[in-house]
Amino acid sequence: MENVISSLQTLCVTAGSKIVLALLIFIVGRIVIDRLLRIMQNVKAFGKADPTVRSFLLNFCKVGLYVVLVISIINVLGVPMASVVTVLASAGVAVGMALQGSLSNLAGGIMLLIFRPFGVGDYIAAAGEEGTVKEITLFYTVLITLDNKRITIPNGALMNANVTNFSSEPTRRVDLVFSCGKGEDIQKIRSLMLGVIEKNSQIHKDPAPFVEFSGGTNESMEFTVRAWTTNAEYWDVYFALTRDITEAMGAAGIHAPAARVIMENR
Repeated sequence: MENVISSLQTLCVTAGSKIVLALLIFIVGRIVIDRLLRIMQNVKAFGKADPTVRSFLLNFCKVGLYVVLVISIINVLGVPMASVVTVLASAGVAVGMALQGSLSNLAGGIMLLIFRPFGVGDYIAAAGEEGTVKEITLFYTVLITLDNKRITIPNGALMNANVTNFSSEPTRRVDLVFSCGKGEDIQKIRSLMLGVIEKNSQIHKDPAPFVEFSGGTNESMEFTVRAWTTNAEYWDVYFALTRDITEAMGAAGIHAPAARVIMENR
């Protein structure tokens, strides 16, 4: 009986020491991983890298370091690595089926890094959402909308969706449509709109701005306005033209379309 108790005490002491050592390794390992990631971020060459590549590499290194930490803890606890490998191999098919979506997202993240349809800081529309790309991780891409909402999209869905990148080109065209009452002088309105466009220094001369009568209804005429500007000044030009042309048409006495009133038969 004494031998059994002695063996149990020895086993408890041995197991307890391993558990304590494993906890210490976990705590120290987390501190070391955080330090390594901070050092990596402060390296000049890494700081000059593209934000998309930088974000992806940080996430990749973080996952890799934690995998090494977990393997070290398993080894300290005395679990034979051969047994671990055998169990993982046996459960490989089941794990692969369970993680099919995650693996698809991981593959999507790698493809996004290779083909680069967009980068951090770009404004995009994809998978039914749009916003500024804040972060591209191994599995997800994070967008921030104009009203400051955070949207997380799986990378697998992004790779299988049509992506519109509004920030990829240095210039962008502003397209607007204005309407006025039927019977107004077309050339007068065209000249008025072109005059407003010429006063805006943010609008490019080449390609030349476009103003033309483009259709209408029984009560109105429509004019299409197209003007090129830099991507960063797109919204400034958009709102400026909307305001200035509307004010100029009002000052020139251009009539608005007549309101249509539909009367019900009673």
